Amino acid sequence: MAQRAQFENSNEIGVFAKLTNSYCLTGLGGSQNFYSVFEAELADHIPVVQTSLAGTRIVGRVCVGNKNGLVVPSGTTDQELLHLRNALPEGVLIQRVEERLSALGNCIACNDHVALIHTELDRETEEIVADVLGVEVFRQTIAGNALVGSYCQMSNQGALVHPKTSIEDQDELSSLLQVPIVAGTVNRGSDVIGAGMVVNDWCAFCGLDTTATELQVVESIFKLQEGRPSVAADMRNALIDQLA
Repeated sequence: MAQRAQFENSNEIGVFAKLTNSYCLTGLGGSQNFYSVFEAELADHIPVVQTSLAGTRIVGRVCVGNKNGLVVPSGTTDQELLHLRNALPEGVLIQRVEERLSALGNCIACNDHVALIHTELDRETEEIVADVLGVEVFRQTIAGNALVGSYCQMSNQGALVHPKTSIEDQDELSSLLQVPIVAGTVNRGSDVIGAGMVVNDWCAFCGLDTTATELQVVESIFKLQEGRPSVAADMRNALIDQLA
């Protein structure tokens, strides 16, 4: 199921939240209802943790994580690390990394098996990402953009990429990631997909401006509507009943 949310007045919810299959981080501050949207949907399954990273609320852009681990920037304080260690499930590794490109969420896109990283990321960071997150790592650009984390959002079911990604690139990415890929937008035409939405294997959250069509694309590529009948099917059945 895909839902819409907003952080204060911003639709860039991927900036203020990080969602994986085993935990969800949301930025401190902001109105309580941003946190409660996630809490209502996820609390039965995974912990939803309010935190800051390196003193900022833009947790979704500065860290990268999946169900196995979380990599945070070197500016993350000991207190923040302790808070995360206490709040996240056992078995989730947390690692600080010294990296010049410290907005890790902009530079890395990953699911539970594969990570795409910025072409200029340090070799050491690449190894840490591979070890902590337990993923295979590829240096890649998306539609000519090095900031793969900003222009791509992926789960283990599928990936949404920058709308100007060529068919050849989509095919190449699809074979690397082993998931279906579609080019699209969120927040009524925004191409910064990583900032506009967060997703895991069973739910997605998009900015409040996201149109119904964009939500439909998100639900179909990430296979979120499986297990519940589609609206179209309901309408068709109702029509058939009327005709009968």
